[in-house]
Amino acid sequence: MILEMKVPSPGESITEVEIAQWLVSDGDYVEKDQAIAEVDSDKATLELPAEVSGTITLKAEEGDAVAVGAVVCLIDTEGQPGEGAPTKTKAEEPTAPAAAAATEVSSPTYATQTPSPAAKKILAEKGIAAEAVSGSGRGGRITKADAVKATPSMGSMPAGGSRSQTRSKLSMLRRKVAERLVEAKNETAMLTTFNEADMAPIFELRNQYKDAFFEKHGVKLGFMSFFTKAVVRALQLFPDVNSMMDEDHKIAFDYCDISVAVSGPKGLMVPVVRNAELLSFAGVEKEIGRLATRARDGKITVDDMTGGTFTISNGGVFGSMLSTPIINPPQSGILGMHNIIQRPVAIDGKVEIRPMMYLALSYDHRIIDGRESVGFLVAVKEALEDPTSLLMDGDPKKAFEL
Repeated sequence: MILEMKVPSPGESITEVEIAQWLVSDGDYVEKDQAIAEVDSDKATLELPAEVSGTITLKAEEGDAVAVGAVVCLIDTEGQPGEGAPTKTKAEEPTAPAAAAATEVSSPTYATQTPSPAAKKILAEKGIAAEAVSGSGRGGRITKADAVKATPSMGSMPAGGSRSQTRSKLSMLRRKVAERLVEAKNETAMLTTFNEADMAPIFELRNQYKDAFFEKHGVKLGFMSFFTKAVVRALQLFPDVNSMMDEDHKIAFDYCDISVAVSGPKGLMVPVVRNAELLSFAGVEKEIGRLATRARDGKITVDDMTGGTFTISNGGVFGSMLSTPIINPPQSGILGMHNIIQRPVAIDGKVEIRPMMYLALSYDHRIIDGRESVGFLVAVKEALEDPTSLLMDGDPKKAFEL
């Protein structure tokens, strides 16, 4: 029996996908549920599993855009393991004259790229190799005029250097990311405001409770739970930051769905922590860990990344000291975290070395004014510098559920 495998719908509003990579070859025997291809949508890269076992016949090429519901391959369920890929038919094999023609290489003439005596002297003075100059004389001979016009930028380079280039098509996901980033720059009044936070109080809490936290909850006590809780508090104080534009209307949210930028094998992914305002420190850490694992394993879904009312991006894990993050449309704000560096700061009139982090808030000035943006970032700073009072009601053990 021949089974037609069709492209499943990866999510609502997605009408086509792109064949990013076939994981099998035409004529291979595949097992049921074996991943046979990676397909890109404009939101995620997903694996396509074989629906049955059998011999596969591919009906689409890598890079093809295929409509949802279209047939991409056939599986012959009567095929047996070890049969291998089909061999080429005679019609597919090149004929002898064609093969010979394919191997023919035109021979250069005696004069090709050979400089005249005058040209040779000029090129030597300029330090330019004759091979880097195109000759305009008869048979490709390099004339004095060619040598005079030649410049070092035309190709003088050390021997053995590589100047190869590669050209590859961007995945549908990467093209969509590029489109959205350009859209954010062109269609929003984006502005960035900065502040810094003394991370010493959070370091002290983590050092004191990290072992008990891990033993109780099975996850590490990281920085993201503190930042998520601080952002939720600030969004509740400044609700305009937790809203977005829809033509001439403002959409305000009474919940906090926090998009968290994580790095995956296919690039940056932004899964969403739903209703972060209802989660405890442990709940945030577990959910971010779950989403990060799915992203790294290539199992993130469109639903995991749909929505979000505000984004947190942690460039500090890669060593970034300061950046201006780009808004994740249609959201109106994004908070950039950065590297924590021991720096001298003034504390009560004295210079002390403290673990400091720069914070950057990029926001859409069409909907968020300076008072709200600066107030929001100050609220985040205050919560990070006094987490016990502002995020834990004075009781870290209770907040950590220990």
